[in-house]
Amino acid sequence: MKNNTPDLNPTGMQNNKKGCLRRGCLVSLLIVIGSVAAFCLLFRSTRTLPDRFVLKVPIGGALNETRRDSGLPRFLASKEPLSLQDLLFIFDHAASDRRVERVLLDIDGLKTSAAKNAELRDAIEKLRARGKKVTAFLRSPEDGDYLLASACDSLIIQKGGFLLLDGLKAEMLFFSGTLGKIGVGFQAAQWKKYKSGIEPFVRTGPSRESLEEVEALLSEAYDDYLGYVSKRRKIGRDSLEAIIDKVALMTPEKARSLGLVDGISSLWKLERQMSRNMTGKEPDADSKAIVGAERYASDFSSPMKPDTPQSVAVVTLSGSIVRSSAESAGDLDRNIDVATLRSALDAALADKSVKALVLRIDSPGGDALASSEMLEMLDSAAVRKPLVVSMSGVAASGGYMAALAGRTIYAQPLTITGSIGVFALKPFMSGLLKKIGIDRSVVTRGRFADANTPFKAYDDESMKKFVEASGTIYDDFIGKVAVSRKMRIAEVDSVAGGRVWTGKSAMRVRLVDRSGGLFDAVREAQSLGGIDRSKTPHILLLPARRNMFESLLKSGGADISGMIAASLKKELLHEIAPQREYGSLESFYRMLVKQGGVQVLAVMPEEIVVY
Repeated sequence: MKNNTPDLNPTGMQNNKKGCLRRGCLVSLLIVIGSVAAFCLLFRSTRTLPDRFVLKVPIGGALNETRRDSGLPRFLASKEPLSLQDLLFIFDHAASDRRVERVLLDIDGLKTSAAKNAELRDAIEKLRARGKKVTAFLRSPEDGDYLLASACDSLIIQKGGFLLLDGLKAEMLFFSGTLGKIGVGFQAAQWKKYKSGIEPFVRTGPSRESLEEVEALLSEAYDDYLGYVSKRRKIGRDSLEAIIDKVALMTPEKARSLGLVDGISSLWKLERQMSRNMTGKEPDADSKAIVGAERYASDFSSPMKPDTPQSVAVVTLSGSIVRSSAESAGDLDRNIDVATLRSALDAALADKSVKALVLRIDSPGGDALASSEMLEMLDSAAVRKPLVVSMSGVAASGGYMAALAGRTIYAQPLTITGSIGVFALKPFMSGLLKKIGIDRSVVTRGRFADANTPFKAYDDESMKKFVEASGTIYDDFIGKVAVSRKMRIAEVDSVAGGRVWTGKSAMRVRLVDRSGGLFDAVREAQSLGGIDRSKTPHILLLPARRNMFESLLKSGGADISGMIAASLKKELLHEIAPQREYGSLESFYRMLVKQGGVQVLAVMPEEIVVY
């Protein structure tokens, strides 16, 4: 007979009490977090900026398109360098801000793409055109630091440092030999010969086609470097090239004698001098003449200074393209998944003030099917509101596929784009099993039931189907390009096949419409959306960053400790390896360790980084 009497045993009572305590802790935690947040907002509101100041902006690292959302409070999160978009909007504000007397750029360890370096140079030149004097402070600069600094009015180098101008290089790593030693191999389907992403796993060196592409990209970046610096520093191009080839490493004094820098100082001395020049008196401990970029950015509520309630939504697609956030939850890299993009588009379409969209892309591509799904969503959004594309450092392969939704595609001259193609890799580790003494027995029903296992290679018939499936995805890709760009299939195929283009050359082959940066795309979107061109629209940045408090509310407080632990883990890993230079190894990790099977990718294998 069933007993319906409530269970009142001591164990049950203890569990119930524990649940109540857990809910009580959650309420207490939310109250504490809310109080701290309110205090921080109140404290910030009392810290008004001075009437005149020098804006100090640190620039370094990889210049990520946007900053990572760690989900942690600021006092727990690491100090990540300002992103490219942070810098662009800060400079845009400063250009028309009468309080900003001068801008001091503290440039240190910049390692970014040629296109991002160029877009930031353009922003510095616009600052100068608006009457702002811009000074670059360099610690021990290399080529990337120096190239950016050459856009400034004056260059000051750290006393006791050095200047290293040794040129640019492109480095490719190949892992097939190492993996072979442990009994791991790969089978590949490549569409087509320029789609060289498979090469790190199946070759010991670059193919002729891959080397041809890298040589071309590096030559364009180097040509821009020599041309820009020689013009800005009024040094003959041949003389600059001779310095790079014959001198390379030099002391600050040598650099000044060659006309490469304007002065030598410590940062402390330089800041005091700027403060004294502006105020007319010696700076003291209470001096507020120098304002940091983070403090300055917190003073404005909108990325641009709007004078109309109408908005343009800037939707950023940054990092590798993956199907779901679960695929990248523990990774160090920055990924964009289908659900995140869908949420961003939904927010932009639901907001009645948003009249147009700008899709900002900084992605080498990724999962081919996820890229296709993203294009479908973007096409649908573009039917409801005009959509303009702005390419950042790289918008290639799956990243280029997403760009096809744009009515107009903007790219920097040195943006890396194209790479229209796919490849598929199938890992097998039969050799590894043999080495470590693992025997395998499989019972199947169906001819190909065991074909996709990572424990053995494809046989001839399975391999044929594998290649055909990859070819179908390639045909679909070039078909999408043909429709969007109003080209014939044969025309697309002639510039596809995995070929990589700079933004400048992509315009010539009709893959890109116009040369320009983020603000050029915003202005066109504004016009297409019917916003008065004489007005500055409100900018809505998406996907919106969610802080820890918002995350707690969304999850209902479930597994708080787990969320904090995961966020702290990401922060720790970011501190250990803040910049990713192991793209191919990461792909290997995903395929072999996380997925263990076939992966079809629309991704570009390399990017020229200037440093």
